[in-house]
Amino acid sequence: MSSKIPYSTVAKHNTPDDVWVIIHGKVWDLTDFAEAHPGGENIIYKFAGKDATEAFEPYHPKDIVDTLPKEFFKGFVDPATVPPPEPKQQKKQVSDLSSQLENQMSDKKDEIPPIEAMLNIFDFAPVAKRNMTSAGWAYYDSGADDEITLKENHDAFKRLWLRPKVLIDVDKIEMKSKILGHSTSLPLYITATALGKLAHPDGELALTRAAYNEEIIQMMPTLASATLDEMQKERKGDQVQFFQLYVNSDRDLTKRIVQRAEKGGAKGLFLTVDAPMLGRRERDMRHKFNAQAPDVQIKKKAKVKRSKGTARAISAFIDRSLQWSDIPWFQSITKMPIILKGVQCGFDAIKAYKYGCQGIVVSNHGARQLDTARPGIEVLPEVMDALRSVGAVGKIEVYVDGGIRRGTDIFKALALGATAVGIGRPALYGLAAYGQEGVERVLQMFKEEFEICMRLMGCKTIADIEPYMVVQRAGDTWIQPNKSKLTSKL
Repeated sequence: MSSKIPYSTVAKHNTPDDVWVIIHGKVWDLTDFAEAHPGGENIIYKFAGKDATEAFEPYHPKDIVDTLPKEFFKGFVDPATVPPPEPKQQKKQVSDLSSQLENQMSDKKDEIPPIEAMLNIFDFAPVAKRNMTSAGWAYYDSGADDEITLKENHDAFKRLWLRPKVLIDVDKIEMKSKILGHSTSLPLYITATALGKLAHPDGELALTRAAYNEEIIQMMPTLASATLDEMQKERKGDQVQFFQLYVNSDRDLTKRIVQRAEKGGAKGLFLTVDAPMLGRRERDMRHKFNAQAPDVQIKKKAKVKRSKGTARAISAFIDRSLQWSDIPWFQSITKMPIILKGVQCGFDAIKAYKYGCQGIVVSNHGARQLDTARPGIEVLPEVMDALRSVGAVGKIEVYVDGGIRRGTDIFKALALGATAVGIGRPALYGLAAYGQEGVERVLQMFKEEFEICMRLMGCKTIADIEPYMVVQRAGDTWIQPNKSKLTSKL
């Protein structure tokens, strides 16, 4: 097809079975994408055969569509054939998601408690839910299938008990730590989460600013609402950012993205390895189906598919053939340390070490991939034992994410061997509830609670946190630490 497509040709593709849209002058076939769109398929159908740029811009970076499969791209619209915008229509052509958010915010302003009323991380979720669209909330808050792992991610921390030491001078506490050699005020980083503008118009840029103010490292996501350039330009001073990568099946594009991130100053490449395809987030999927509203202007499909969720199509570009033998290729295209995000067993931890990776993230993807996969905190001891068996402890950094909601959770993770922990939903809920200030308050809460925990546990520094300080309870049985190790501490 010619690279210059007449607007009249685009206009003919205007049904749910055949959806073409124009975004920043490019023509895309979104027929297979519409059902999985985070804002619901109706907004896609509304712009079928039209220019959707104005609706697209508030929530997406300009270049995110370039990650879609190549066959979705049809060419460039011929600007000479584009009709002038109609003033009345132009006013109406605002994102359904945007207008819904504005309405919710204005209707519920009086219901939102002051940020001072937030006493813990859990307090932010209901406020975030009020501020967000139902579509956005379903996307952020859902887990895979029956959401068993989603619940267990935090509940697993409740099965770990603490063994405090007393009569230790804890007048001064040092919580500072290092991640990949970079200083942080707390052994915690903001992990990569997609589509930040579903929470707040500033999206990931607010996370960048909050991370700087609280001296925390931010991991920039592939599927951000802001562009990579925007997130990196928002960085201040010597602020450290990592980059999370969903590997594209187009390796040339992958190489360009990685090298662009490195050139822009990213200090670590976190390869997501637990998502050859994205899981079934049924709550999100069910919301999309129930939210379908009649549209008299567009003929509806005779068959309604329920098999796709919000994230399915935006992940269509992910390379399902990614394998261990690809690691050397990544090492050849970047000098950034490479960390595998999504390791869930000791065997893979050993392989990551043997392939020369600088770190791993023990993670089940926020319980959004495989339901009944074990919580990261329960996998962590297995991973540390495996690394210990090959003499790799201290030679590769280990992080854990999923379900971290308290300062005590951070302490438990470090005691079991983690270098640091990642948080995702807490940062997003703080963002949705109170914007950048909310994110900063979330980080401050983690600091406050972690400091209290360290003092009450008798730990002056991160180095004082050790495995014998955590006791696990399985049913009615207390699992004690190795006696010889305990005796050596007395």
